Amino acid sequence: MSEIRDAGLYESGERKILWVERNMPLLRSIKKEFSETKPFAGLRIALSVHLEAKTAYLCRVLQAGGAEMYVTGSNPLSTQDDVAAALVHGGEDKGMEVFAWHGATDEEYHRHISAVVSAAPNIIIDDGGDLVHMIHTEYPQLIDGVIGGCEETTTGIIRLRAMDRAGELKFPMVLVNNADCKHLFDNRYGTGQSVWDGINRTTNLIVAGKKVVVAGYGWCGKGVAMRAKGLGAEVIVTEVDPIKAIEAVMDGFSVMPMNEAAKYGDFFVTVTGCEGVITAEAFNNMRDGAICCNAGHFDCEVDVAWLRANAVRSYEARNNIIGYELPGGRTIFVIAEGRLVNLAAGDGHPAEIMDMSFAVQAMSAAYLAENRGKSDKMIIDVPREVDLKIAQRKLAAWGYTIDSLTPEQEAYLNKGL
Repeated sequence: MSEIRDAGLYESGERKILWVERNMPLLRSIKKEFSETKPFAGLRIALSVHLEAKTAYLCRVLQAGGAEMYVTGSNPLSTQDDVAAALVHGGEDKGMEVFAWHGATDEEYHRHISAVVSAAPNIIIDDGGDLVHMIHTEYPQLIDGVIGGCEETTTGIIRLRAMDRAGELKFPMVLVNNADCKHLFDNRYGTGQSVWDGINRTTNLIVAGKKVVVAGYGWCGKGVAMRAKGLGAEVIVTEVDPIKAIEAVMDGFSVMPMNEAAKYGDFFVTVTGCEGVITAEAFNNMRDGAICCNAGHFDCEVDVAWLRANAVRSYEARNNIIGYELPGGRTIFVIAEGRLVNLAAGDGHPAEIMDMSFAVQAMSAAYLAENRGKSDKMIIDVPREVDLKIAQRKLAAWGYTIDSLTPEQEAYLNKGL
């Protein structure tokens, strides 16, 4: 039995899903293919991804492939209640089991994750690793029924690799985030645009002429910095990796430690996947009015707990912005409680970007179903042929064609191999 906020919201959610469907040609074609081939016939899929319209359409694609869908969100503030309602009650593709609502407490979030895992899934679609962690720690008796799963994000992959090194991962997981058609576009262009969508709509402040501090210069950080520069900001990058720091310098950005950058920033965006990125010393160095937000998966990058404990008062400065007044009169502002700013304060990545990312998810899940029991590895890269097939389909959807190697060129390139 589903657990959603309000079934009556389904019409609004259905409109959102139909809009993204129109702008996701890859998933439309995969849905048509899956409807004919039924790669998930007789299988249960548990999915925990930010529950908004694009994710909902992925759920419908998997359902079209024959899957029995059990769905929850991967962040309490990114679930859209009308979209959740549409998966249960809207359109021709209704009837999924959905356990999620916006603003879930820690206890409610855990209950919703548990409801999905306890359905005994055969395939897991995860974003951040909560489903995989729970089935290993709280439902180990269900592990034997799991064919494998797919992980969407960098943070989840970090957790998977740690489990694998410790010998704790008991079924194969496909590293969707590492696919070229995911991280090169979703992480860079999707995060870059959606982070500033969230910041701009929430603050209603200009970016041009401001100083933006971007913590982390992986693919997501590159996108955030690039878009900040395009909006007219002066960008400062903080890093722990010297190679990425060199990249940032050569891309035209200043590089310095966070506690030094804190003296100059107007906006701070963390994109590291690690905890404790902005902490007490940085807060104490910040100027009055500094605005902090996080674009990493978990809400541990900006130490909001320290602000709560040390502020002389806190207040809602604007919808989804809390001001923390520190001793001495300076106020630090935090967007969306330090949770994912592009989803907790926006609509997430553009549909055309998630079309590629979720195509990788759908094709990787089908790969697991078709190759069940054939892999002795617990960590699996997305097969190169899947990546290339998705890229070719995306170009075709845009109306672009490219050259192909001639037999002579292939022979030349393969000489000596």
